[in-house]
Amino acid sequence: MDWGTELWDQFEVLERHTQWGLDLLDRYVKFVKERTEVEQAYAKQLRFSQQQSFVQILQEVNDFAGQRELVAENLSVCVCLELTKYSQEMKQERKMHFQEGRRAQQQLENGFKQLENSKRKFERDCREAEKAAQTAERLDQDINATKADVEKAKQQAHLRSHMAEESKNEYAAQLQRFNRDQAHFYFSQMPQIFDKLQDMDERRATRLGAGYGLLSEAELEVVPIIAKCLEGMKVAANAVDPKNDSQVLIELHKSGFARPGDVEFEDFSQPMNRAPSDSSLGTPSDGRPELRGPGRSRTKRWPFGKKNKTVVTEDFSHLPPEQQRKRLQQQLEERSRELQKEVDQREALKKMKGVYEKTPQMGDPASLEPQIAETLSNIERLKLEVQKYEAWLAEAETRVLSNRGDSLSRHARPPDPPASAPPDSSSNSASQDTKESSEEPPSEESQDTPIYTEFDEDFEEEPTSPIGHCVAIYHFEGSSEGTISMAEGEDLSLMEEDKGDGWTRVRRKEGGEGYVPTSYLRVTLN
Repeated sequence: MDWGTELWDQFEVLERHTQWGLDLLDRYVKFVKERTEVEQAYAKQLRFSQQQSFVQILQEVNDFAGQRELVAENLSVCVCLELTKYSQEMKQERKMHFQEGRRAQQQLENGFKQLENSKRKFERDCREAEKAAQTAERLDQDINATKADVEKAKQQAHLRSHMAEESKNEYAAQLQRFNRDQAHFYFSQMPQIFDKLQDMDERRATRLGAGYGLLSEAELEVVPIIAKCLEGMKVAANAVDPKNDSQVLIELHKSGFARPGDVEFEDFSQPMNRAPSDSSLGTPSDGRPELRGPGRSRTKRWPFGKKNKTVVTEDFSHLPPEQQRKRLQQQLEERSRELQKEVDQREALKKMKGVYEKTPQMGDPASLEPQIAETLSNIERLKLEVQKYEAWLAEAETRVLSNRGDSLSRHARPPDPPASAPPDSSSNSASQDTKESSEEPPSEESQDTPIYTEFDEDFEEEPTSPIGHCVAIYHFEGSSEGTISMAEGEDLSLMEEDKGDGWTRVRRKEGGEGYVPTSYLRVTLN
C-alpha cells in the first residue's frame, strides 16, 4: 500500500502532511535548543561562590554542573545540529518533489486548455459551415438570385465545410494527445512523485524517532556520575569537623607574637598625696592617663584598644613575624631573578658588541654602549637591593626564633594584678624606684600604636577560604619550616597560588597548612 496508488487524487493533502512533518521536526529542534539553554543556565547557577564549610559539597556540585553542561553539549551537537541540517535537506528534497508535481499539473492543465480551444474551434467551424450551406441552398432556390451569387455561396459553403473538417481532425488529435498525457499523469508521473514523498516522510519520521532516543540517551549517560556526585555530597555533609574548623581559624589568624609580659605596678603615691577616693592609676575625668614626672609613661598599652591605620613599609615590618619573613623571602627571590636576567642581558650585549667589532657591516658597536651602561646600572641597583633584603630577612628570621623562645618561657597564665596598691614602705619604694629607673621611657611611636593591633588589618586581608583544590601527583615529605607533608593522590585545598618561586600553599583535610612544590600538584582553580 503506497501513496501513489491509494492517494492519487490527494495532492493537497500530501502537501499539508509533509509540511506538518517538517514543522514537527523544526519544533523538536527548537525544543531541544531551549532545553540546551535551560541546561546551560542551570549549570551556571550551580557554579556560585564557595564558602569554606561547603567546599567538598560544592566540588561535587561543580562536577554535577559539568555533567549538566555535558548533557547540553550532547543535545546541541547530536540533536540540534544534526536535525537542523537534516531538516534543511528534507525541505530541499520536498521542494524539489512538489515543484516536479506542479510542473506535471501545469502541463496537464495546458493540454486540457488546448483541448478545450480545439473543441470550441471545431464547434464554431461546424456552425459556420452549416450556416454557409443553408445560405447556399436558399440562394439556389431563389429565382431572383444571380448565378454569380449562387456560385459564390456554394464556394463559401464548401470552404466552411473544409475548415470544419480540419477543426474536427485537430480536435480529435488534441483529444488523443490529452488522454495519453492524462493517463501518464495519473498512472505514472504523479504516483512516482508521491512514492518519493512517502519515502522522504518515512525517513524523516525514522530520523525524528532517533532524535527522541538521543534525548534520553544523553540523560542516561550522566546518571551514574550524577549519582556519584550526590553520594559525594552526602559523604561531605557527614565529614563536617568543627574541631578542624577551629584549628583552621587558629592557623589563619595567629600573629606569631610572643605574649606580653607582666604589667609593672607604678606607685604614684610617692611623689604626692592623693585623696583616698582617687584612683591609684591616676586617670582624670576625661579618661586619659595622667603622666607623672618627665619621661614617665605606661610601658604597655591595653592590647584590645581601637585599631590604628598601619603604614606599609618596605621591609614589611608592619606585618607579623611569620608573614614578614615570607614576604621578604618572596621579594629576595624576585630581585635575584631580575639580577640574573640583567646579567644574562649584559653578557648577550657584550657578545653582540664583539660580533659588531669583528664584522662592522652588521652594526655599530658604539650603538650598544648605552644599553650596556644601563644594564650595569641595573645590576648595581639590584645587587644593593638583594643585600638589603638579605639583611632584613636575617633580622626577620632572628625575630621569629626569638618570639618562639619567648613563648616557650612565658607563663601559661600571667598572675593576677594586686587588688590594691602595696603598703607605703621604704623597701617597696626603693624597689619600685629601682624598677622605674631601670626601664627606658617608651618612644612616641609606642604610645600611639597599641600592641597586637598593628598587624590586624594585614591579617584580615588573608583569604579565609580556599581558592581551588589540587591533587598530589607525588609524595612529599615536608621536613623544613613552613612546608607540609602530603601523600601521593591526596586531595588538598588550594590556599595561595604559586608566586613564581615554585611553591604553593595548601591545606590538608585533616588540618594543617603549609607549602609544597608546585610541580608536585595538579591544580584546579575555582
